Amino acid sequence: MKIATWNVNSVNARLETVLQWFREAAPDVGCLQEIKCVDEKFPAEAFEALGYNVAVHGQKTYNGVALVSKTPLEDVRKGLPGSDGHADGADDHARYIEAVVSGPNPLRVASIYLPNGNPIGTEKFAYKLRWMERLSSHARDLLDLEEPLVLAGDYNVIPEAQDVYSPAEWMGDALFQPQSRGAFRALKWLGFTDAYMASDGAPGGYTFWDYQAGAWPKNHGIRIDHLLLSPQAADRLSGVDIHRDVRGREKPSDHVPVVAELTL
Repeated sequence: MKIATWNVNSVNARLETVLQWFREAAPDVGCLQEIKCVDEKFPAEAFEALGYNVAVHGQKTYNGVALVSKTPLEDVRKGLPGSDGHADGADDHARYIEAVVSGPNPLRVASIYLPNGNPIGTEKFAYKLRWMERLSSHARDLLDLEEPLVLAGDYNVIPEAQDVYSPAEWMGDALFQPQSRGAFRALKWLGFTDAYMASDGAPGGYTFWDYQAGAWPKNHGIRIDHLLLSPQAADRLSGVDIHRDVRGREKPSDHVPVVAELTL
């Protein structure tokens, strides 16, 4: 089973680019982030024409996550449990969707779009850290189910110095702060495996190149799109592929698809 994660940076603005990749790569499951549309505006029919079932947790203009799967999606959860810390307890950011991929060997997957957190020292960074705490709490509960689980998405965290072309240039960014990296490590230490590190782990496995300053041709990238596997999923990991070439296509997202293959 091939499970892909991809921040598409507006699914409707880049629909043909996205669909072309799905035709070529044909992942069994796709975890999409930053779809930037409400549920009703998601191009479900286009994905269904390719043989996918669709579940969407959208939001107008910003954020938004989706799951597409070649087999039916069951037990769909939209939104991360818990409050974001505000007095009213609200969290209106569409950043998390989870479901069970049905079949002879079911798999639980989540598509995650973690807050960016910039600039440091603002409520945006505090929200990022609170959101990561909520994710860890929910992930702990999911691990108790002792089932194959993949938490995939744009984590907006650069885990290590080898995951960025120039660590010095990112020292002041929320993605590379000790608190962000520490929260990501704490999540992994619950019992998750970073699929890329377990399969390849070579420095330079970038998944994002900014549109500015010639980042793509200069290979000034960062690795922020991750697939974290429960022990039951990690035992079945057979490989990870970063589809770098997609960044060089017409109307690309600034992220590229990352695909993990599990033997289920």
